[in-house]
Amino acid sequence: MRKINVVAAVIRKDDSVFATQRGYGDYKDGWEFPGGKIEPGETPQQALVREIREELDTGIEVGEFLTAIEYDYPAFHLSMQCFWAAICDGEPVLREHKAAKWLKASELENVAWLPADLTILPLIKKELMIC
Repeated sequence: MRKINVVAAVIRKDDSVFATQRGYGDYKDGWEFPGGKIEPGETPQQALVREIREELDTGIEVGEFLTAIEYDYPAFHLSMQCFWAAICDGEPVLREHKAAKWLKASELENVAWLPADLTILPLIKKELMIC
């Protein structure tokens, strides 16, 4: 089974996180935390800054490491490093996604998450409810 290494940004603003809906591919319409593949020679943090700039035309500041997810989809194994992030330049513009929402802890289950992203919701909910 092929392995795909990706990074995801859990972009936080106050008591909400930013979720995006895929607009393409096998998992079109599924909700996820934005990010993408790590290119050769990039650190995960560099990949995340580049991917968010490409996908959302937005600058982010990458914060603390949140968790690593290992998930087997039918056609590949996903290895996803997740980081907290904050917008530091501009407002998100959807270049590749179909839709986006800012979600509070109580709203996280209101969208149809992709399976790998679904696994980190308890950690995010816990952190959002602390503040």
